[in-house]
Amino acid sequence: MNNRIMQKEIVTDSLGSLNSQIKLNQPVKEFLVLQQVYEAGIKEIRTKLEILDDEFKIKHDHNPIHHMEYRLKSLDSIVNKLKKRNLEVSLESMVENLTDIAGVRVICNYVSDVYRIAELLVKQSDIKLIQKKDYIKHPKENGYRSLHLVVEVPIFLAERVQPIAVEIQIRTIAMDFWASLEHHLRYKSDSEVPDGVRDELIECAKTISHLDYKMQGIHEELNKSKKRIKSS
Repeated sequence: MNNRIMQKEIVTDSLGSLNSQIKLNQPVKEFLVLQQVYEAGIKEIRTKLEILDDEFKIKHDHNPIHHMEYRLKSLDSIVNKLKKRNLEVSLESMVENLTDIAGVRVICNYVSDVYRIAELLVKQSDIKLIQKKDYIKHPKENGYRSLHLVVEVPIFLAERVQPIAVEIQIRTIAMDFWASLEHHLRYKSDSEVPDGVRDELIECAKTISHLDYKMQGIHEELNKSKKRIKSS
């Protein structure tokens, strides 16, 4: 994928602290094998998205994907999430109850690209859509916008095929800009965000959404002009 920024945020834990943190009966090696399978799930989704993006570039002279980021949930986060839900802390519980251990974030140029990429991905025969949450058409109360998918992808290992859940967040550059800064501002504050500031952030999200659709309109108008020139 040309001019693509790939960021890998995989957190690893030392083997010595692994058992003490998760307190599993299973050997450490089993967790590391499972971690590798989730990494493979990320690679599978990344490869599929890169191929779709490259094909779209050849057919339509346009890359819908600006860049991608990906991460594997840290062990601390996994354990804390299981405990918060009052679930058993075990490898089986991780696989059965958590769908966001492996995550891919796809940053697109335009809103139409978000839906196009999502549609093309879930149409593939080996991809099973588990969950879809459209926070673009139905933004969160704080103004957050993004399309969230949880898909299941088969990982072909030496002795078995293991389906793995991967969470995919697809958003525009503008949506990602807002989400990144909102996250930074919220966690930078030592106290609760004041109502006035919260309202300003929501207003900023609405302004950015308006700009998103305006830029998409300009993009579509330029494409129409290009087609008219070619046909004349």
